Amino acid sequence: MNSLISPDNTWALWTFIIVWAAVSIVLEQKYKWASKVTGAIIALLGAIILANIKIIPTASPVYDSVWNYVVPMAIPLLLMKADLRKIYRESGRMFGVFHISALGTCIGTFVSALVFSSLIPYVDRIAGMMTGSYIGGGVNFVAMTAAFGTPENITNATIVADNLVMAVYFFIGMTIPTIAFFRKNWGMLSDESAENEGSAGYWTKKEISLKDIAVNMAVAVSVACASSLIAGYFAEVIPTTNAFMKIINSMFGNMYLIMTTIMVIVATVFSKQLESINGGEEIGTFLIYLFFVVLGVPASIEEIIKNGVFILMFCILVVLINLAVTLGIGKIFRLKLDELLLASNACIGGPTTAVAMAIAKGWKTLIVPVMLSGIWGYILGNYAGIIVGNLLGTIL
Repeated sequence: MNSLISPDNTWALWTFIIVWAAVSIVLEQKYKWASKVTGAIIALLGAIILANIKIIPTASPVYDSVWNYVVPMAIPLLLMKADLRKIYRESGRMFGVFHISALGTCIGTFVSALVFSSLIPYVDRIAGMMTGSYIGGGVNFVAMTAAFGTPENITNATIVADNLVMAVYFFIGMTIPTIAFFRKNWGMLSDESAENEGSAGYWTKKEISLKDIAVNMAVAVSVACASSLIAGYFAEVIPTTNAFMKIINSMFGNMYLIMTTIMVIVATVFSKQLESINGGEEIGTFLIYLFFVVLGVPASIEEIIKNGVFILMFCILVVLINLAVTLGIGKIFRLKLDELLLASNACIGGPTTAVAMAIAKGWKTLIVPVMLSGIWGYILGNYAGIIVGNLLGTIL
């Protein structure tokens, strides 16, 4: 490979990945323009540009290490607080509203996959990826990308389209409550006078000890290892003699589905012990940024442009159907506009964006419920993504 940095220059490549991930995070948190672009896109675009001008190689064992080890460690870290009892107990009716929006995502991905089946390659895998992503945010996108093994150019076109759609969607979501038609027909739970009090940063500094880091890493590595072994066993012993058994094999033989299940059990059973352990979400998120950098490396700009138009339309349709189903069913059950919009936001962007929206709009009573519902989305989205992707794989 004719690149300035050779594929076997391990130190240089790890330096690039880690430093560029750090730069992306710093830019996102320091500058408004970067927060609108998102750190994920900055990480992705930097890698795409440097790979296409042949500064870094498009393939290397270093990149494989990120896929094989870094990503599987990130998922358990991000699920460290996923105590099912707490989620059910404290999320209130937001928990039910969230499932309405999740249903909207599933309907949206099915319809979009059928509409674009002849225009987008690997549309069943993209549908599985976006089902996971639009029921839990970027964390699930990472897990589903690894689970389905979609080609890098298609994956990169998808993430660029996804982020463009999300940017517009968040603007629309913040605007809808200011429109009299929606307020009149759906009503609001929150006090109108509390809105627009300003936002606070989600990633505030926390007290963290050496013990916290040690426990976080020990749990993450243990769960990832156990998941790999269990999934490998099921993949070997479950036959694939027909379409149904292939789906069962894909589900139980999937490391990320097993990982999600194990980590939720651990987080629920040992909730008291893990409650006092800080830093899991921060470490896990940083590892996810390493993945975003590596994700952009094999990308061809020409291929992204060529594939991105229809994938952009795919994502737009999914989000529109999600919003329509959420508001439509919400209207039938007399649910309020603010809780419906937050539930949809938690599905599309995950708990961090939903919490940011709740804070920005002054919907203080909904902050904790939507955060817990969004964490549940990390769990639900992985299951839904695998099921939808595999079902569409048998249909299309």
